[in-house]
Formats: sequence, structure tokens, C-alpha cells
Amino acid sequence: MKKIVMNKPRVAVVLAAILAVGCASVPAPIDYNTAMAELLKASFRDQGQADVGRLKQDAAAEQCSAAEANGKDVDAKAGKALEEANMKTVKWPTEGKFLGDWKLGETIAQSGRGATWTDAKDSVNGGNCYNCHQISKQELSFGTIGPSLYNYGKLRGVTDPASAAAKPIVEYTWGKIHNAKAYNACSGMPRMGHLLTEAQIQHIMALLLDPKSPVNQ
Repeated sequence: MKKIVMNKPRVAVVLAAILAVGCASVPAPIDYNTAMAELLKASFRDQGQADVGRLKQDAAAEQCSAAEANGKDVDAKAGKALEEANMKTVKWPTEGKFLGDWKLGETIAQSGRGATWTDAKDSVNGGNCYNCHQISKQELSFGTIGPSLYNYGKLRGVTDPASAAAKPIVEYTWGKIHNAKAYNACSGMPRMGHLLTEAQIQHIMALLLDPKSPVNQ
């Protein structure tokens, strides 16, 4: 059998050419955040009251999403700035009345309706609070994404929500419901001030803080 002799210089040239082609075919790195944003934009359309403008993130959502995508927390200085900006958006009750009717608050907390494309633009939204929290002992079906709110007022010593002693807790609770990002820039809690009316927030406040509410029994 005739022995085949390889021309080593020629083999080296061929291998170099193959590697060059292979390297040239490697795709450029993908910006997954941009790609996902484009994918979402292409997947949705305006319909009813739900328009694609909802996909646009504000500064807090954008920075928190970017940090989470990179497995990091938002920089402390940037987080503080975001919280201060969100605190300015909190609308306090116009007449200084923080609490409404806890019975209506329970109804709002149970309702998850509203803000969908099938709902009329002027329809009343629900709070959907039980989707993330335990609130009353009577409710057996609730989410655990957020902390339990059972005995919320009782555990914080609120016996008279109108008293000066209760004022810090009452104001904090209102602000947290209205815009949770004012206290934690990357909070996963929805900014309920965008979804609920002032009266609705007052009713949920009563559900959490009124000593007569089943939450505090």
C-alpha cells in the first residue's frame, strides 16, 4: 500500500482557513433585554382600554428590571433617588380622612376585576389583594408573594386610627398602598394609586387598621 504523505505546511493553511470561517460565523452577542422588549411590543396591540403604552417602563421599573436581569440589586444611591421620586407621586387623602368602611374594603380586596381590554374605561377596578396576601382569617385562599396582613393593625398597636400615636403607621400604610416603590424602589407590589380611587384606598385602609375589622380580631 502506498504511504500517503501529508504536506504539513498546506494542512496548517487549511486548518487556519477553517478556523477563520468558523469564527466569522459566530453571531454577535444578543442584548436580551432589548430583544424581549421588541418581542413584547410585536406581540401586543391596542385593544379597548389596554394599549401597548402599558409596556413602557418608567425609571424605577426599567432600572430594577435591568438589575434583576444581571442578578444584582439596584445601586443604593440610585435606589434612594427612585424612592424619593416615587414618594412625590403619593397623593394623600384630600380631606385628611384615611379610613373608610372596612366592609367595602373587604369587597375591594376580594375583587380582581378591572383594567382589562374587555372592561369599560370608566369601570371600577378591584384591589385583588388576596392574590398576594393573607388578610382575614376567614379567607382560606390567598397568595404568599407578599407578607401576611392578618392582625395588621393589632400587631402594630393601633387601637384608635385617628389618634396621634397611630399617625405614623396610618400614613405609612397609605403611602405603601398608594405607591410601594416610595419605600422600596424595586418592590413587587403594584402601585395601587394607579388603579384605585381615593375612596377605595380609604376602604382598604379601614380593612387593615379598623379595630372592628375581622383582620384585627
